[in-house]
Amino acid sequence: MIIDRRAVAHKLAGLARPRARDAVSSWLLLRALGAVYLIAFVSLWIQLDGLIGRDGILPAGRYLEVVRRFAGPERYRLLPTLCWFDTSDRFLHGLALAGSLAAVSLACDVVPALGAAVAWASYLSLTLAARDFLAFQWDALLLEAGFLAIFLAPLDLGSIRPRAAPPPPFVLGLVRWLVFRLMFSSGVVKLSSGDAAWRGLTALRYHYETQPLPTWVGWYAHQLPAWFQDASVVALFVIELLIPFFIWAPRRLQQVAFAAFAGWHALVAATGNYGFFSLLSVALCLTLLDDDAWPRRLRECLQAGRTARGWPTVVLVPVACVLFVLGALELSLTLGLQWRWPAPVVALYRAARPFRTVNGYGLFAVMTTTRPEIVVEGSDDGVTWLPYEFKWKPGDVRRPPRFVEPHQPRLDWQMWFAAFASYDDTPWFAAFLERLLRGSPPVLALLERNPFPAAPPRYVRAMLYDYRFTDPGVRRREGAWWRREWRGPYSPVLSLK
Repeated sequence: MIIDRRAVAHKLAGLARPRARDAVSSWLLLRALGAVYLIAFVSLWIQLDGLIGRDGILPAGRYLEVVRRFAGPERYRLLPTLCWFDTSDRFLHGLALAGSLAAVSLACDVVPALGAAVAWASYLSLTLAARDFLAFQWDALLLEAGFLAIFLAPLDLGSIRPRAAPPPPFVLGLVRWLVFRLMFSSGVVKLSSGDAAWRGLTALRYHYETQPLPTWVGWYAHQLPAWFQDASVVALFVIELLIPFFIWAPRRLQQVAFAAFAGWHALVAATGNYGFFSLLSVALCLTLLDDDAWPRRLRECLQAGRTARGWPTVVLVPVACVLFVLGALELSLTLGLQWRWPAPVVALYRAARPFRTVNGYGLFAVMTTTRPEIVVEGSDDGVTWLPYEFKWKPGDVRRPPRFVEPHQPRLDWQMWFAAFASYDDTPWFAAFLERLLRGSPPVLALLERNPFPAAPPRYVRAMLYDYRFTDPGVRRREGAWWRREWRGPYSPVLSLK
């Protein structure tokens, strides 16, 4: 076989050149990432004091002081956070402010590369300082996508007039690689976990009522017949295990993949509150659409602006190669492949892990089939107990499940995880109860109702209940969206003494 070297060289050179047909989708992706960053920062900002502030549940200052004491100089490598400079409430708010301004910069196309870098560094710093409260997969996804945005964004100062620059194909390929890993890994973990509900196709019979923060639409989805729920699981596996390969297929199949992924995330957002996860995922999927998929007027408007200056190829190629290999290693771990990776690759993977630039994904590997809920109560005399009402998680059985996304109430979410663990295995929960006993204002601000407005209670305790959705008949008669059954104490009775 005769190989035309000039033809091969010409094709490789073509891969290195930006392609104008992806310019509009790339421009929209950066604007969408800026919007998602802004949502994430503002959502966290209003909760910072109660979560990791000086009087919060898990003060960042205490945590970093312990790490400093035991890790020494290694702490900068293990936790690459700007909070090493300061952990005061003012500094934490400053990080949230800097990240928010950087997000606006990225969304408005003003110094976009710098805005992406500042937003990424600020969110990484808060993520590492907040520990449990920012340990969700969409936090990792935002950091990975945000890091790619630094190299996808133009290097110039921006322009008042919108303009779409042809994206670097290496970085565009990494974004699609991220979408593939996100979707495909989510399907793989459901099967590889050995969970009977997923393998038996019955998982969605439980999902809507046992997910962390369902919506009222989720209540209605739970009432659908069992055959429809089981058929939906089959459709889900098709979307997560087969459709991701369309990402690398011709244009029409890429559009099918976009429609499938966007539709799936629309259903996720309608039935459950997952913060900015669906918005971010759909934003990343925009890269599956070329410019011809957008209205002609939008294309003409964005393509009429001046050409932006991007990163040089000498920078993009090494970055792309490293991130692709690390993503392949992460995917192999998800798939359970026993590959022996070269030692330099493993060392690079370990060095990159603290920066959250490449992450593993896979939601609901094991389907929860029950819904334990923690009810926190306080008392002044140890006889009469009054419940604390949370803003969003189930409590009062007559209160309907509500929409809160794209805001994510971090404490309400962690309460869901705590209910599946024991009191002794959930250290932050004991700290939360202590803050209630001390009447910490920023922690109480995270709750809907404080039954002790005049002074903190002398005692607190936590009780465990089983919650289930009611059926339409019960809701019509009693007005209850939930029914609950007492299981027993979750924590001992606690007091400051």
